[in-house]
Amino acid sequence: MNFLWPEFLWLLAALPLLVLLYAWLLRRKKKTALRYASLSIVKEAMGAGQTVRRHIPPALFLLAMAAMLLAAARPAAVVTLPSNQQTIILAMDVSGSMRAADVQPNRLVAAQNAAKAFIAELPRSVKVGIVAFAGSAQVAQSPTVNHEDLVTAIDRFQLQRATATGNAIVISLATLFPDAGIELESLQSGRERQRGAAIDAEKKPKKDFTPVAPGSYTSAAIIMLTDGQRTTGVDPLDAAKLAADRGVRVYTVGIGTVDGETIGFEGWSMRVRLDEETLKAIANKTSAEYFYAGTAGDLKKVYETLSSKLTVEKKETEISALFAMAAAALALLSAGLSLLWFNRIL
Repeated sequence: MNFLWPEFLWLLAALPLLVLLYAWLLRRKKKTALRYASLSIVKEAMGAGQTVRRHIPPALFLLAMAAMLLAAARPAAVVTLPSNQQTIILAMDVSGSMRAADVQPNRLVAAQNAAKAFIAELPRSVKVGIVAFAGSAQVAQSPTVNHEDLVTAIDRFQLQRATATGNAIVISLATLFPDAGIELESLQSGRERQRGAAIDAEKKPKKDFTPVAPGSYTSAAIIMLTDGQRTTGVDPLDAAKLAADRGVRVYTVGIGTVDGETIGFEGWSMRVRLDEETLKAIANKTSAEYFYAGTAGDLKKVYETLSSKLTVEKKETEISALFAMAAAALALLSAGLSLLWFNRIL
């Protein structure tokens, strides 16, 4: 815990003076009591309980003063609060290798089930968009709070060939910032870029943009799930830099075989390997995290972890009100006990 106005803490030095003043007043009362003919009668009338009681209200009042002075110094602490996350984009791999059954019943079904469970746990105020990617990437469902539409979009996935992880990030960003002029062509190279450059220059002029700190944009996040390595499309690290410059976190989830495996189905085979290094680099570049899911159960736990991360957040918050409330409660308790026991306030 720290204080926004720490100079007010010097006022706490006055509290020992109040204790000394209280002790002086007690001694003065004691001298006055000696004037009685029989001091033993006074002590007997008061009793031990009364002697202890008379110190409780002043002690509570002293604590109330301390709490008020701490509140004046504007204390701040790191607390867990509901997140202001407004939009989450699920970018999901629908390449042919997602049909592999090393994750039961197969990778695609496990990913679909986990994604649907994740959506069901989110507050209705959070918008979710779906981007499906294989050799290309497309928006399967624009951001919406309608969970039924999201589930329908996930159930409609069609497997395709190749894996364009970079395209998935770019399309996700374009979905989050539809007016920012984010285009795949701006990150392409070679003849593809030359072919589209002249057309883009005429149709969509470049917009001024000032990069922000990675992870600083707290109103949206991207979760990308894939089981392979990029085989086509935009370089995923270039796409990650685009996300980092806009402050958007890209959480990456790897599913399937890390060491590489040949998977065959419907008369053809393909070699697939999970590119963990790139997925970790994407997450690190955007101030997010990478998760590996080797089974359907692991994948479900990953999404549960992401749900808790994206719906609550820890941040430094001023808690002066709590100290002020404590001070008021202590002051009222002190006055109440004094009235109850001695028919006077302090």
